[in-house]
Amino acid sequence: MRILLAEDDNLLGDGLRAGLRQQGFLVDWVRDGATAQRELAGGTYDAMVLDLGLPGKDGTEVLADARRSGLKLPILVLTARDAVPDRIGHLDAGADDYIIKPVDLFELGARLRALVRRAHGQAEDAIEMHGLRLLPASHEVLLNGEAVTLSAREFDLLHTLMLNAGRVMTRDQLERRLYSWGQEVESNAIEYHVHHLRRKLAPGLIETVRGVGYTMPRPQRPGRA
Repeated sequence: MRILLAEDDNLLGDGLRAGLRQQGFLVDWVRDGATAQRELAGGTYDAMVLDLGLPGKDGTEVLADARRSGLKLPILVLTARDAVPDRIGHLDAGADDYIIKPVDLFELGARLRALVRRAHGQAEDAIEMHGLRLLPASHEVLLNGEAVTLSAREFDLLHTLMLNAGRVMTRDQLERRLYSWGQEVESNAIEYHVHHLRRKLAPGLIETVRGVGYTMPRPQRPGRA
């Protein structure tokens, strides 16, 4: 999962980025509201962690502008204000969740996974289809009950395709979800990871849509042909 982190405190931001990376998140970190707004407009993220006290354009404005523009990205607010009216105000302003400082990194990771899961219509942490069971919290993958060892990139690619089952994802869309700033992307990186997933899982699990990208078919509902 690729996360946009907007936090102007260098010590806190560095700790949040490191802690989320240890949990398998890709994190792009910005330090002011204007940059956060630009990234929201042009980036591809699964969720955002937004501090309200950003310089230049504060987080409240960033949140309000994002919702006015129709952006549906899950946004989790970081706040030092734990009074009930403040929390209600954040949620009514368009935040999907909030967490009180000081931040517990494992709670933050769990809340982000829950937000992304709900945004894709998933009720439970585990995603299951086509004999696969993927657990984002523990980075485990089971195929017909047997554990499968995947690299971090393979896991992220499989996770993205399963979350978006039935939707064709272009190579550019997949690259944006698998690589954060400063990470070099080889020209055939997605094809390479797809090849290895097919070899480790099943040849027909990921379909190629020629000239467009890749998709994982949505499981058919019982009773349908």
